[in-house]
Amino acid sequence: MIDRNGYWPKRGHAIMAQHQSGEQLPPIGLVAGWGSFPVQVAQSLIREGRRVCCIAIRGHASTDLESICDHVTWSGVGKLGGHIRYFRRNGVEQVTMAGKLFKADILYQGSVWLRHFPDLTCIRTLGPALLGRQRDARDDSLLIAVTDAYGRAGMEVLAATDFAPELLVEAGRLAGPKPKQQQTSDAEAGWQVAKQMGGMDIGQTITIKDGTVIAVEAIEGTDACIERTGELCRRGGWTLVKVSKPQQDMRFDVPTIGPQTVQKVAQAKGKAIAIEAGKTILVERETTLKLATELGISIIAMNGSMDDSTNTAPTHQTTPIATGEVSPHTTRDHLSERAA
Repeated sequence: MIDRNGYWPKRGHAIMAQHQSGEQLPPIGLVAGWGSFPVQVAQSLIREGRRVCCIAIRGHASTDLESICDHVTWSGVGKLGGHIRYFRRNGVEQVTMAGKLFKADILYQGSVWLRHFPDLTCIRTLGPALLGRQRDARDDSLLIAVTDAYGRAGMEVLAATDFAPELLVEAGRLAGPKPKQQQTSDAEAGWQVAKQMGGMDIGQTITIKDGTVIAVEAIEGTDACIERTGELCRRGGWTLVKVSKPQQDMRFDVPTIGPQTVQKVAQAKGKAIAIEAGKTILVERETTLKLATELGISIIAMNGSMDDSTNTAPTHQTTPIATGEVSPHTTRDHLSERAA
C-alpha cells in the first residue's frame, strides 16, 4: 500500500516493537544506499522486533527494502532536510546508514545532480566543504557533517553493525585454499600500505603481488581498482587487501566484501582476498564463501599478520575461529561499486 509519504508494507511489525512494560519502541531510521548490506540490516532489525523507517536512495537502494521495512520513502541523496523531516514525522530517534553511495558520480557527474538535487539543509551542511574556499570532500568530512546535522535535529546516528553484528568477520581462513607463502607475505605487506592509504582517507583497498603494489583504490572504488589490476597484471596471482581506516568510525564507510567482490577478483585472475577481522562486513556470507571456494579464491580475515588460524579453513557453513575482537537483491543503474 502506498500512502502520501511512501510505502507501508509491514504495519504488523509495530505490535512486536515494544518494551516488556508494553511501551512501544520508536522505529529505527535507515538510510539505505547500494548493495545487500542495507537489506540485511533491515532484516536483522525486523528479527529483533524493531520497526524500520527507511529512506531508500534513488539509483542505489534495493527495491527489496519495500517488502522488509515498515515504511519506505525514495529520495535523492541531497535531500538531507527532507530526510530529517521524514524521520521526525515517524518518531525516529536513532538513525543508521548502510550501503554504498557512488561518490564520483554524485559529486562529479553533473547529470546525476538532477536526481540528487540538494535541498537547503544539505547546502548549509555540506556547502562549506563542497563550495567554500577550503574545500574538503573527503568521506569522513562529509559524513561527519551529515551526522552532526542529525544530532542537531535530536537524532543519534549509530553504526549499522550495532544492529547486525553478525556481519562482521572473525579472524581465520574463511574460504578457499591455504595461501601460499608469497600471498601471505603480500597480505602482510599490503596491510601496512592499505592502512596508510586509509589514514589519509584515500581508500580502503590495495592490490599487491611479489611485494609490489599494483593498484590503490581511490574515488573510483574497489571494482575499478580490481579491473585496473587485471589489466596491469595479466599473469594474475595477485592479492587484494581491504582494511579499515586506522581510526575507523564504524558508523559509516566500513570496508565490505560480498559475492561481487569475489567474482571480480576471479575475473581479473586474483588469488587471495585479505580483510580485517572485526572491522570488515561480509554480506551474503554463505553465497560469498561458497563462490570463493568454487573459484579457488582464498579469503583470510586477519589482524595485521597471518597466524596458525589460517591453516585450517572452515567450510562455508561453519563459523570461523573467533579472536575476541569485536558486510544480488539489489537494483542499480550504470554506476559501479566501491564496496561489495
